[in-house]
Amino acid sequence: MTALQTRTELPEIVDLPVDDLGAGTGPAWLESWMRAHRGEILGWRRAIHAQPELARREHLTTARVSETLLRAGLEPRTLAGGTGVVCDVGHGEPLVALRADMDALPLQEQSGAEFASEVPGVMHACGHDAHTAMLLGAALALHSAPSLPGRVRLVFQPAEEVRPGGALDVVGQGVMEGVQRIFALHCDPRLEVGRLGTRVGPITSACDLIEVRLTSPGGHTSRPHLTADLVQALGLLATQVPLLLTRHVDPRSGTVLTWGAVHAGEAANAIPQSGLLRGTLRTADHATWTELEDTLRALVASVLAPTGVGYVLDHVRGVPPVVNDEVSTGLLRDAAVAVGGDTADESTEQSSGGEDFAWYLEHAPGAMARLGVWAGSGPKRDIHQPTFDLDERALPFGSRVLVHAALAALGETA
Repeated sequence: MTALQTRTELPEIVDLPVDDLGAGTGPAWLESWMRAHRGEILGWRRAIHAQPELARREHLTTARVSETLLRAGLEPRTLAGGTGVVCDVGHGEPLVALRADMDALPLQEQSGAEFASEVPGVMHACGHDAHTAMLLGAALALHSAPSLPGRVRLVFQPAEEVRPGGALDVVGQGVMEGVQRIFALHCDPRLEVGRLGTRVGPITSACDLIEVRLTSPGGHTSRPHLTADLVQALGLLATQVPLLLTRHVDPRSGTVLTWGAVHAGEAANAIPQSGLLRGTLRTADHATWTELEDTLRALVASVLAPTGVGYVLDHVRGVPPVVNDEVSTGLLRDAAVAVGGDTADESTEQSSGGEDFAWYLEHAPGAMARLGVWAGSGPKRDIHQPTFDLDERALPFGSRVLVHAALAALGETA
């Protein structure tokens, strides 16, 4: 076993200096903590990166986060199921929350980093290691404050990369009770380090999984009139349903059905007895998302009815869009400007990807922003790719933004 595998605690002191792009922009206690500990944020991220864990298996990461908070004098609570951590800093009301996700992806790392994944076929390719380290930094910095005008709840969430997402587990355990506002950051390799991408309204999209299994008696291709032609039905389904869907939803909703897998048959002269069509259904509009399943079922039924082919439609609801509250977005924007100056805030587009942070926003207003992690030169290594990497100057910047946003929200709701 490596040293990382035998230690459950994160390193207390790591000599990893990094430029602090926001130096001198915070209260005295924040400046003091960042001068002494900003290198530790990098160390935490690297340790978590080297030992990634898939959704709902984040036991080592959970233990490391808990022990780091415990050593600082806080009282973390491990979530039911054994992964994920919740911890409050400060006392009383108001209560605001900061969220980070912890899970990795089933990819073989090819970043070339010296602290690359030691777990075959698993890597942090979406920046969740950085999210966790930044929130730990924000937590300990907030804990160093002489006093806070309320409470900040730290949510270290498991299982963001699976649907419908670990956020539902967190919410189901009452973590959002009393929370008046919630914030999150997500790494974005398209933005330069030191910048924060903000947007009022939807910033991600809903994403559902669609699977249609077709059945037929099968038969000889010379006699299609004596059976139900499954391949023809599958082709109609693949082409007609996405087209018809565009005439049943508002085109401004950004709704798109895209098939990703088609399977049917082996022999050229045999009509198969079974087939499969699998894809994703995405929309940028929350109201449209609530109606899509009924619409899709009606369209599939109408297209397949004349073919005589049997079918089973499995519509797996994913996550709603993340819809950023205007006030919360403004607080994040102000936090970015406070840390990095006027050029730090940058508008960002809505993504077609899904994010289960949306489930928190069903219970309290909040906002997610995109944190720049591109060095400013060289390739932009995209998330969910085996080559993903980030400029570590983004880590202290992100911790500072979270602290500023939390303080502003406490003051705004007090």
